[in-house]
Amino acid sequence: MQVEQSIQRAILDYLRFRGIPAIKITTTGIYVRSRDTYIKNPSKGALDIYACLPPNGRSCWIEVKKPGGRVSPEQQQFIDIINQAGGLAFVAHSVEEVEQNLNAYWRTDNHQLLKRGIKAA
Repeated sequence: MQVEQSIQRAILDYLRFRGIPAIKITTTGIYVRSRDTYIKNPSKGALDIYACLPPNGRSCWIEVKKPGGRVSPEQQQFIDIINQAGGLAFVAHSVEEVEQNLNAYWRTDNHQLLKRGIKAA
């Protein structure tokens, strides 16, 4: 198994352990048997993992890279768009980085909820 696939599996296991619904996004092309060819996926730049964060259902996208790996310009653009739209998107090289990003998000998000008088679950 490749390094990034191992990290993805560990991250998905971690998210599920935490009770966070998550799926791996498959971005390979679609094989068309009748034409014996692949159709490229139109979602260039889509990230590897999608999750739905409690308590408010905010979208979370994670691009998994092996240590030293870098995101493509399209992936960085996708990350920026998601974050600007109010979601959470980031690059992770390990489960620990996912945990750090989620903990920072929850600290900030819970603080914002409490400022508005809403109790977080």
